Amino acid sequence: MSVEALPSPVRTGFPAGFVWGAATAAYQIEGAAAEDGRTPSIWDTFSRTPGKVRNGDTGDIAADHYHRYREDVALMASLGLGAYRFSLAWPRIVPGGRGPVNEAGLDFYDRLVDELLAAGIAPVATLYHWDLPQELEDGGGWTNRDTAYRFAEYARVAAERLGDRIGTWTTLNEPWCSAFLGYGNGIHAPGRTSPADALTAHHHLLLAHGLGTAALRSALPPAAQVSLTLNLAAVRPLSQDAADLDAARRIDGLANRIFLDPVFHGRYPADVLADTAEVTDWSFVRDGDLAEISRPIDSLGINYYTPTVVAADDPERPAVRQDGHAGDISPWPADRGVRFLPAEGSRTAMGWPVDADGLYELLTRLRDDLPGLPLLVTENGAAYEDYSDPSGAVRDPERIAYLHGHLGAVRRAIGDGAPVKGYFLWSLLDNFEWAFGYSKRFGIVHVDFASQRRTPKESARWYAEVIRTGDLPA
Repeated sequence: MSVEALPSPVRTGFPAGFVWGAATAAYQIEGAAAEDGRTPSIWDTFSRTPGKVRNGDTGDIAADHYHRYREDVALMASLGLGAYRFSLAWPRIVPGGRGPVNEAGLDFYDRLVDELLAAGIAPVATLYHWDLPQELEDGGGWTNRDTAYRFAEYARVAAERLGDRIGTWTTLNEPWCSAFLGYGNGIHAPGRTSPADALTAHHHLLLAHGLGTAALRSALPPAAQVSLTLNLAAVRPLSQDAADLDAARRIDGLANRIFLDPVFHGRYPADVLADTAEVTDWSFVRDGDLAEISRPIDSLGINYYTPTVVAADDPERPAVRQDGHAGDISPWPADRGVRFLPAEGSRTAMGWPVDADGLYELLTRLRDDLPGLPLLVTENGAAYEDYSDPSGAVRDPERIAYLHGHLGAVRRAIGDGAPVKGYFLWSLLDNFEWAFGYSKRFGIVHVDFASQRRTPKESARWYAEVIRTGDLPA
């Protein structure tokens, strides 16, 4: 079933057919890291590297979703979710990234998809949410062009097995993070710190998207939808001074247009190529690549959490980078001359400023830049220091306020003509939050990682009511 085909009662606040969902990622929740034929991913290796993940946490058990998926699907049904966005684990399906298919791995996703459909929840699959098989990284990872071809093989395997029941497929989740945090500043797996590697990985990820799109089209029913999810940035200059405007242009190029232009227009922005010429000559781009990358897709997923404020360097001010990303090395290739500043407003437990207008800005920009292309908000949410009251209820009023504001921005964008078809809250469950381990909680369902007990937070009940009514409370 496609998410766009979901039946829906008449809505007053959000349009009829609007898809209400929640999202997770395989390594963050599944656990069972060495069970039933799964082999290590780069995140298994990275999390075992001393000093890379807070408290030495790993995803070995995580939220144990691999064994508790029926309980989790029942939770989704109790909230009224119409769709569930999850990722498939490449090393669970094709161990090592190439070669024989692991039937036991596919069997797990068979069971999960059937359970979702039995509960009336549309499965929305993401093929890659950062868990590259370690053997492929040993061969160069995303800096090796061959990895893109191996991804296409994996995409075809998954579609041939699950495509009769999954109507919406996403190739990649946030390739910016995979390339620039994984290969540029090293705070994500595989932990490399090379601007040239980051740009090479970026191109090969987009090539994988194009090749994967073709593989999916060859194996899926004609009505199936193919998508891509990007964490585009709402980039704002500190002032209208020419130098600040140019800083915003540079970062908009590295955050947004470096993806949007090749995917939708079959070209890289000339100014981005010029800005990054000191880092690479882009010789990894071969004839035919951009035609492959720009294969048509059916929708675009947008992940949004916080805006990005930039200014030109000021010799009288310290060059502190406050772009929301940790690490001593900048993830932005060739960002010399740019300062990253915090936006105004309250902050989440991640230290990210809360600003729902940034989501509105992105959605209306895409309305204008890509007219007619259906949009999905595929991640949006916040980490906070939730607390339990004496009755055991988990209170998270700040998260409710965050969600209320951002859903209000989505509703406003729709009212102004943005073709937003659905919203997937991040995240369903508290989980392994990458380099932060288990120290940050994004879930609307609290997970006690010692007992694996699930407790819906106050925000889960609030979201269930939004879904039920199709509108926001006053």
